[in-house]
Amino acid sequence: MASQNIKDLTDANFEAEVLKSATPTLVDFWAIWCAPCRAITPHIEAIAKDFAGKLNVGKLDIDHSPNVPTTYDVRSIPTLLIFSEGELVGQVVGALPKHKLENFVRESLQKAEQKAAEKAAQKAAT
Repeated sequence: MASQNIKDLTDANFEAEVLKSATPTLVDFWAIWCAPCRAITPHIEAIAKDFAGKLNVGKLDIDHSPNVPTTYDVRSIPTLLIFSEGELVGQVVGALPKHKLENFVRESLQKAEQKAAEKAAQKAAT
C-alpha cells in the first residue's frame, strides 16, 4: 500500500527504516480491513508529500507484521506514531481530519527539534 512518498514497513525493516533513520518518521499502523485506516490514507499521502525532506512516512500492516505493534502497545487502528532518533515523540489514535493530522505532525516535529537541541546542549556541556 506504499506510494512514491510512503514506505512499506515490516517487523524486519522497522529498526533500519524508522529507529535508525536520521529523519523523523511517521508510522501509520493499519490493516486492509480497517475502514478508518483507508479513510485517512489520502491525508497520510498528502502529509508525506507536504513534509517530504522533513519527515519520512511509512505504513505498517499489523496483520502481516504483528511484533512492532505489540512492542509499542498499539491496541487500536489507525494509530500514528512519530519517531525521531529512535525515540517516540508523538502518538495519535483514530481517524482524524487532515488539519488535525497536520497539526499533530507539526507539534511532533517541534518536539523532535527540541529534544535534538537539548541533546546537543548536553553533549556540548560535557
